[in-house]
Amino acid sequence: MTTELRVMTSGACTAAYRSLIPQLESLTGKSMVTVTTSIGTGETSIPNRLKRGEVADVIIVADEVLRKFIADGYALADSHTPVARSSIGIAVRAGAPAPDVSTPEAFKRTLLAAKTVAYSASVSGNYLTQDVYQRLGISDVMLPRSRLVTGGERTGAVVARGEADLCCQQFSELLPVEGIAHITALPPEFQKVSLFSAGVGSNSPDQAAARRMIAFLTSPAAAEAIRKSGLDPA
Repeated sequence: MTTELRVMTSGACTAAYRSLIPQLESLTGKSMVTVTTSIGTGETSIPNRLKRGEVADVIIVADEVLRKFIADGYALADSHTPVARSSIGIAVRAGAPAPDVSTPEAFKRTLLAAKTVAYSASVSGNYLTQDVYQRLGISDVMLPRSRLVTGGERTGAVVARGEADLCCQQFSELLPVEGIAHITALPPEFQKVSLFSAGVGSNSPDQAAARRMIAFLTSPAAAEAIRKSGLDPA
């Protein structure tokens, strides 16, 4: 039996998970090894790590992604557990005016005023580029101005460096970033609330400990940390 639990988590749940590591280690008697904190798109992405057969005791990702991992045999179906819900926000560089998203038309003007919009290779980025732009009728203008941020970097970091005017990502991924401000929810008409779930990796050498960890993530003892990170307990 190993002395570690290897955790693969998407960025949305990273802050909550990291804040709970001391309790998780005490509960399981294992050291938490954070393999990656981004779903990503490259060779180090969660899907490619799993395809290579890397060990994952616990996987925390968007619910639809976890369901695919289960179908592909990378996670155990009976371990599938909803953990948290996340809303999408936008933010600007510290010192810039607050973005106006008070109405759909104001939201459209705010997007069009940005020379560059940073988006992620995950649920929020796909939603922005494949849904929001189309519904607002600005795809032709905005897609060339939109910058995909990969490698586990948060979109807010790109804005903080001045390389983009606006970023769009899950609230919980924007909140920890220094150098950005006015983190604002998308208008209700355009908001997308995503469910994030946890599962036990099918190659986990200690499935019992992994299940204890997941049970704790959904317990009242973890709820405050989840809310503080910008998520809502599932």
